[in-house]
Amino acid sequence: MTWPVLAAGQHESVEDRLRHIRDQPRSVDLVTIALLRQRVEDLDVLYDRTPPTELLPEAGQLLALISYLRSQAPTMRLRRELLTAEAEAATLTGQLVWDASQRRDHHQARTYLDQAAAAGRELRNPIVEGHALLRSTIVALHGERAPQAALDLARRCAAVTEGSSDVLAGLATLHAAEAHALQRRATDCEELLGHAEQLLSGADPADEASHLHSPSHIPRMAGSCYLFLGQPKTAEDLLAGAHSHPHGSAKADAIVLGNLALAQIRQRKPDDAVHAFHQVLDVVSHTWGGGGITMAFTISRELQPWRHIPTVHDARDRLLDVMAPPVPTAP
Repeated sequence: MTWPVLAAGQHESVEDRLRHIRDQPRSVDLVTIALLRQRVEDLDVLYDRTPPTELLPEAGQLLALISYLRSQAPTMRLRRELLTAEAEAATLTGQLVWDASQRRDHHQARTYLDQAAAAGRELRNPIVEGHALLRSTIVALHGERAPQAALDLARRCAAVTEGSSDVLAGLATLHAAEAHALQRRATDCEELLGHAEQLLSGADPADEASHLHSPSHIPRMAGSCYLFLGQPKTAEDLLAGAHSHPHGSAKADAIVLGNLALAQIRQRKPDDAVHAFHQVLDVVSHTWGGGGITMAFTISRELQPWRHIPTVHDARDRLLDVMAPPVPTAP
């Protein structure tokens, strides 16, 4: 594990402190726990613009270390602080596992997220539990393609966070709307989109989950809903606005642009779709996000009827180039 060399004490680096704490786990203290939580937060910040495979090893090591220290902690207060750190690390690790597997390893991701949610319940911390439930909702919805299971998880998240975080409750409501859209329940979907907008527009800036929300959430997820509902023109209008927002993350941009391309394909607009497809590939080539990779292959399949058009042919070839392993250089 590579640690930044920051002062943990007057003459002690973070790496030195953690090396000592591995050998003497019962000497864990609040400063060490704060350093561990800060490193988890640092990895979380890097997530949106970094390939998940680069972050997963350290996240897994952090989670294992925190869990071990919790089992050895000498006081109840230290155990509770470590349980909070464990929940945060497990949530991040679950997210990274799913992303690194190109959204295929649902079971392992859910195992970590269930661990985080259980920790949140034990702590009686609705923010910690709600965040884990929100991530589980996304896995059920966009990985397992189980809209009813996703709806149940989203409802649990909204119930747990009601009165504690309008951001988490609002995001859960958006995913519940997506679950209804997948089941072609337009009225239920639109009702929840309106409710989510109310929650998110009225969210307190001091909300502990405010960092999870950006103004692009409503249009990008509403666009996804209308794509599921078979209304590609409405989806395109919403998604074009979502992509132009400056606060979107790189990996989220791949999903927004991918859905935009699909909306254009379903209106038989291959030239516009190819432009969005290239933008998806730009993001994927830098971040290797599992959602973006999956989206890129979906776009390529849906462009198949226009494969004779040179620009479409070139874009589909570029996908293969992006996904090809690097050629080793001669020594």
